[in-house]
Amino acid sequence: MMAETTTSVRVRLTEVFFSLQGESSRIGLPTVFIRLTGCPLRCSWCDTPHSFTGGAWHSLEEILSELARHDTPYVCVTGGEPLAQKSCLPLLTALCDAGYQVSLETSGALDISGTDPRVARIMDLKAPGSGEVARNRWENLEHLNERDEIKIVLASEADYLWAKEMIAKFRLDRLCEVLLSPVQGSLAPASLAEWILRDHLNVRMQVQLHKIIWGNEPGR
Repeated sequence: MMAETTTSVRVRLTEVFFSLQGESSRIGLPTVFIRLTGCPLRCSWCDTPHSFTGGAWHSLEEILSELARHDTPYVCVTGGEPLAQKSCLPLLTALCDAGYQVSLETSGALDISGTDPRVARIMDLKAPGSGEVARNRWENLEHLNERDEIKIVLASEADYLWAKEMIAKFRLDRLCEVLLSPVQGSLAPASLAEWILRDHLNVRMQVQLHKIIWGNEPGR
């Protein structure tokens, strides 16, 4: 069954690269990133617009062969929006079957219920400053479990207050770990840290480690 899947399914990729995980509870771990092409959202703070179009088609067999070159068990499927491609689901399953510890970075705008249960889903909630708050698929909250994480990227204090309200309204910190991230160049990390401490939020603050190390260098 697996051999048939790897030869029949094709995925459109922008890039595959080896780096340190810059976000989530897996921050700092050497990780292979598989960036799928395409995204139906246009967040104001998006830092990967090069993934919207283009890319090249690859079979699952080719992707697994590339991953084998890197001595790490950690794989992150990202985008764009990976779930915009139907082939993302068999890709995730193939990675899990191959023994990798797999995480999926998704916008939260598309249905996450069909993902392999072995995958850790890092799901965004889009704050108003993103320009895409109306795209949040709130039904996804019903499918989250303790292996998953909710990420909210914040561009301003107004975004923070919105996030605080959503955390309380939906009891997000009871579902899984909640990550709050400042938009680089828009919200000072020190300000976000002070607000979290002031309000005693049960969240994890994160900054993008890869940007601290390498800036906006592509493939990092």
